[in-house]
Amino acid sequence: MNRLIIVSNRLPYSIERNGDEVQLRQSSGGLVSAIKSFFEKDDPQTQQFDERIWVGTFDAPEEDWYKVLEQGGLSTTFNIEPVFTDKDTYDEFYNGFSNSTLWPLFHYFPSIVTYERSQFDAYMRINALFAQKIQEIYRPGDVVWIHDYQLMALPAMVRKAIPDVQLGFFLHIPFPSYEIFRLMPTDWKMALLQGLLGADLIGFHTHDYVQHFIHSVKMALKVESQYNTIYYGNRTIKSDLFPIGIDFEKFRKTVKEESVVDLSNKLQERYGYRKIIFSVDRLDYTKGLNYRLNAYESFLETYPEWQQKIVFVFTVVPSRDLIPTYVERKRQIEEKVSTINGRFSTLDWQPILYRYNHISFEELCALYLTADIALITPLRDGMNLVAKEFVACCEDKGVLILSELTGAASELAEALQVNPTDTTEVMAAIQQALAMPPHEQLARIKGMQRRLSEYNVQTWIHDFLAQLQQAREMQEKNRIRLLDPLAINRMLDDYANAQKRCIMLDYDGTLAPIVRLPSMAAPGGDLLEVLSALSAAEENELIIISGRDATTLQEWLGHLPLTLVAEHGACIRFHGGEWQTLVTQPDDWKAQIRPILELFVNRCPNSFIEEKKNTLAWHYRNTDPDLGFNRSRELRNSLLQLTTNTPLHVVDGNKVIEVRLLGVDKGSTALNLINQFKPEFTLCIGDDTTDEDMFKALKDDAYTIKIGRGNTAARYSMGAQMEVLPLLRQLVTRTPRNTYQH
Repeated sequence: MNRLIIVSNRLPYSIERNGDEVQLRQSSGGLVSAIKSFFEKDDPQTQQFDERIWVGTFDAPEEDWYKVLEQGGLSTTFNIEPVFTDKDTYDEFYNGFSNSTLWPLFHYFPSIVTYERSQFDAYMRINALFAQKIQEIYRPGDVVWIHDYQLMALPAMVRKAIPDVQLGFFLHIPFPSYEIFRLMPTDWKMALLQGLLGADLIGFHTHDYVQHFIHSVKMALKVESQYNTIYYGNRTIKSDLFPIGIDFEKFRKTVKEESVVDLSNKLQERYGYRKIIFSVDRLDYTKGLNYRLNAYESFLETYPEWQQKIVFVFTVVPSRDLIPTYVERKRQIEEKVSTINGRFSTLDWQPILYRYNHISFEELCALYLTADIALITPLRDGMNLVAKEFVACCEDKGVLILSELTGAASELAEALQVNPTDTTEVMAAIQQALAMPPHEQLARIKGMQRRLSEYNVQTWIHDFLAQLQQAREMQEKNRIRLLDPLAINRMLDDYANAQKRCIMLDYDGTLAPIVRLPSMAAPGGDLLEVLSALSAAEENELIIISGRDATTLQEWLGHLPLTLVAEHGACIRFHGGEWQTLVTQPDDWKAQIRPILELFVNRCPNSFIEEKKNTLAWHYRNTDPDLGFNRSRELRNSLLQLTTNTPLHVVDGNKVIEVRLLGVDKGSTALNLINQFKPEFTLCIGDDTTDEDMFKALKDDAYTIKIGRGNTAARYSMGAQMEVLPLLRQLVTRTPRNTYQH
């Protein structure tokens, strides 16, 4: 049985009491609407799960839940599994850590963040309750999808209890830059990041949020990543953007319903010739409501000709009334509304129609349909579905003024995008919207509608679940296999029975241990003896492929009958031949890069620069581990920005940051050598990020071995560098035999 388990802080229903009777009312919110819409669709893709379950807390006493069941239960297309919590713990979890720490911090309001240890502890306890519930209902093969900032610690808890679970996580709010995220106490941010990395796939609304998350993980946990794949422990975790959509067809149908059209007509009759601006927001400091009111006030002052010809329908939906910050925000908003209405009102006109209440779906759609302008200008917003819903409901008119700081801004490019704190810019956008000709309004709206119809809420969910499956397949494909005795014997047999062999070996960290200074890694007698024996066999092509410079490799190994590759492939010397330089471009780029590396040498004691013919490298293996790592992240980011649109490549290696020309890497070099030598047997051993290029290039055509634990493209992993020489000795002594005899 294929089951989907959706997990969110709240269930999609809340309790309504009528005397002794209790009944469920659907909760509001983008997540509830999105998931319910998906569950209720009757198409083959939607029905890919035999059963769908929603796990969340229940906002009423536990006995009320059982009353609901006694009265006939639930009439839904999915099952519900409630999580019951005690009121005090939940309050510290929800009003405390979730909405007084995470919410303001992730929305870039650090000045109002509270840091209370008891609230963090409550957060972890509630997350643990969710983990217990999931463990109770889980069956092998279930897909678990966890949602939002209240449950960031949960994925790792579930992973610990159910190691093989297929688990996705989606964050519906922004993920902030590391400079903001790091303001949290160290153990808190570590717990949240480690919690998220329990998932197989972590989704965000925008590319920026993805990059902020990956950067925070690399800085705080010191893990490696490649593109959007994070290597953590023995797992690969994918992170990507999935901009949540809306049920586009539902809104298009609703605005054509008679009841909605009637409501729209009544609104038009009420306001007559006046243009209607509207906004609908929850009560929240992130929405920039005071800035919005300031901009509207400035507009009325600057363009007095629009007075009495325009009305601002300003709707605020109650939210988190128990948090003092929200109570104060409501008071400030109402004072500002009173001030503006007091200044500009006449006997038959009021510039702002203020409403502090919930709004029904039909009323909302009628407002979308009627309004001339949607003024959606939050200071920060993970996505903002109101903007998308307004666009979906527009018929032959409508202009969207949208904050550039919303997640939706990246999709709704045809909107008039503004900085929400710039009252002059917002004021100018209102004037531009009012003056915009109908044909331009329609062209802008149609472009956005086309995009929203193509990537709707169903597409969003299918996309996430499909990529979750791909992430699981990637993990299976990249699952590390230790080089056990059975694999060693199979490799030795294949080696012994091959008539032509190619052995590719990295040097530092593979043939020689990592040392304080590069000059201290000269080969000892035992290593030279084994390399001499391997290279002497006429069936063998022995290749040392290293980031070392040609001069050093020649001095240490040039007397042996083997092929030497220096600087990751920039220079090569076939045995019996002369050194060849494969890079033809001048090295004048070094003059641009060297000063930056020198700056970081000054900022990080005991780091140093190594300059080779075609490479510049900054080594930090001798520095304080934390300082060295942090400086390496800063240097890497600086170099990546500087080298954009240049022929340079920044390589994040083992305690080293290297800059070299694009196209010069061990992977392409290894592949060229294999194509030239055409061996029957290939062995490739390495330990570093740069060696991953070889592992990927050779894929399944070689025995590829990574030194050390961690995720890798190699077929096998080996525990430590000291195991390499004994393995090579076994190659030297292995003689051919028939591997098919028993």
